[in-house]
Amino acid sequence: MKADATIRSSSRPLALWLLTAGSFFAFFTFGFVDNIKGPTFPNLLQELNFSYSQGGGILFGAYLGFVIATLLAGPLSDLLGNRLVLLAAALFIALGTLGLGSAATYPLLFGSMLVIGLGTGAIEVGGNGLIVALHRQAQGRFLNLLATFHGVGAMLAPLYAAWILTAASWRQVFLYSMPLTILLALIFLVTAGPSVTQQERHGFDWATLRRTGFTPTMLYFYLAIGLYVATELGLAAWLVEYLIKRKGIAQTTASYYLSGFFAFIMVGRLVGSLFVERIGYLRAVLLAAVGTLLCILGALFAPPALAFCLPLSGLFCSIIFPTVVAAVSRLHPQNTGTILGLLFTAAGVGGALGPASIGVVSDALGIQWGFGLTALFCAGAIGALGVLLRAEQRYS
Repeated sequence: MKADATIRSSSRPLALWLLTAGSFFAFFTFGFVDNIKGPTFPNLLQELNFSYSQGGGILFGAYLGFVIATLLAGPLSDLLGNRLVLLAAALFIALGTLGLGSAATYPLLFGSMLVIGLGTGAIEVGGNGLIVALHRQAQGRFLNLLATFHGVGAMLAPLYAAWILTAASWRQVFLYSMPLTILLALIFLVTAGPSVTQQERHGFDWATLRRTGFTPTMLYFYLAIGLYVATELGLAAWLVEYLIKRKGIAQTTASYYLSGFFAFIMVGRLVGSLFVERIGYLRAVLLAAVGTLLCILGALFAPPALAFCLPLSGLFCSIIFPTVVAAVSRLHPQNTGTILGLLFTAAGVGGALGPASIGVVSDALGIQWGFGLTALFCAGAIGALGVLLRAEQRYS
């Protein structure tokens, strides 16, 4: 990351904005590929005769890969720079989508999802790290804009999936997304990146990391981000199935609801980029998490006519992840890539356990109870954020 930062002080503003645009496209690809799973899963489960638990296990593969990638990509970004991390991410996602398009057994599907997770985890670290390095001022604004492109991809993914499923199988949904990953690889293959000197290769220090990465404050950040990601990805992965089975909504309409969820995320991040710097990172995130919980509870216990509360929750979800990243980046201007890697690892753990646990509980107790775990996760995130906000106010 220190190597990437040299662009900011160089006389190459074009290179700065090309890499910024590349990061934005990486997050668009991330959002698109990561969120075609939800609409395709009912078809996958039906065709292969898999249970909810098996479906949750396949999803677990993606988030296990995410966790592995974030653990490795953080130090690698500090050592080699984020451009190479993003190039590797594109190649992993291309390989994983090819596997999903041809796999027919549970182990192969799990493995393909794991490889995709390696790619998305590398994008999470590399994309955020590159933006933090390139735009030290107003990080909250640029990180929310970065996440907006994830929202655009995530919003288009269900529409794309629903369109493909009208004429082809769920396998083609994955295969036809491969051109995006190839284009992403080409962008970071041909874009000139900053040189990495021998001195810059020592971009992190383990002694400092042990001292700063595992403080009580950071542990609460890890808990908050993990529970929040369990909430968001649980919603994204199971919203379609929940609306079909519990609210009696047609699959195509349910896919539109999922698209609406990500549309609200996109709008929320655009709007949030304008005010998070003004009202404070943690205060903004806590208010957003409370709004998310109210929407989930409204959808769970209200009649089907109020099922729109689920996509509406995306408006509040929108700013949480990028603003937490901005708060942590501000706390740790040194070893930023590795610290963010730890933060994203916690997020990956939440992403792995959240959707998978919903599948297990849905098998045991029904989809209503399983999907209700999203409210429990969100409430836990609110508690951790409340502790962080009180600590910030105490020492400010």
